[in-house]
Amino acid sequence: MNDMDLKSYLLEEEQKSFQGWDFSYLNGRWESECLSWDYTEILNHYRRDTNFLLDMGTGGGEFIAGLGHPYHLLSVTEGWQPNLLLCKERLEPLGITVKYVGPDDSLDYPDGRFDLVINRHESFDIREVYRVLKPGGYFITQQVGSQNDRALVEKLLGNIPLPFPNHDLMHNAALLQNSGFTILEQMEEMSQMKLYDLGAVVYFAKQIQWEFPDFSVERCFEQLKELKEEINQKGYLLNNEHRFLIAARKR
Repeated sequence: MNDMDLKSYLLEEEQKSFQGWDFSYLNGRWESECLSWDYTEILNHYRRDTNFLLDMGTGGGEFIAGLGHPYHLLSVTEGWQPNLLLCKERLEPLGITVKYVGPDDSLDYPDGRFDLVINRHESFDIREVYRVLKPGGYFITQQVGSQNDRALVEKLLGNIPLPFPNHDLMHNAALLQNSGFTILEQMEEMSQMKLYDLGAVVYFAKQIQWEFPDFSVERCFEQLKELKEEINQKGYLLNNEHRFLIAARKR
């Protein structure tokens, strides 16, 4: 494939549509190493069917709709307008409460509303989480750490500043402890991801703009050609994923 054909192919991948937080388009084109913990298993350890439950940053609602929790006891927040519209279409007819959350992470719910607040890969204001939880309520969050995708970022964009340099287990556990929570479980891992073709690299990087600021095929074409050679030699491109999880209880 010559440079012109390669760029044309990658530009097509760059323009592929993306909805919710659904990377199923890349099925068979990438592989992520499993974490040592299971997010759903952990939250189900604390969840009761009678709980008023809030899912922060629910994305397109795929996860929460399949959790098996009574819909009338579920509430979700979402801040990205395309996902918010999807949630209103998918979740509200089921009886799930859907509310917008802004950049300040303010939660439009009354004090002490929830028994359980869950949060997977979404920002949060711990004062707001504390406020909407009942005394003794649980907060369970799995977060994407500051070093996430750093190997791929540096190959495409160089050694640019980390967007959230202190976003790791140590800093967040201290934040929760200082905000009225007791830590019940905490875990952190760096796992590996393999991307098997260059189009998958482009599609992936284009969706995560806060980690890959100003990424485009046009801007990074020379770097992409170098990655193509690496994929040709190894059969894949190695990337890293940084995850941590905290389960805590409001004192």
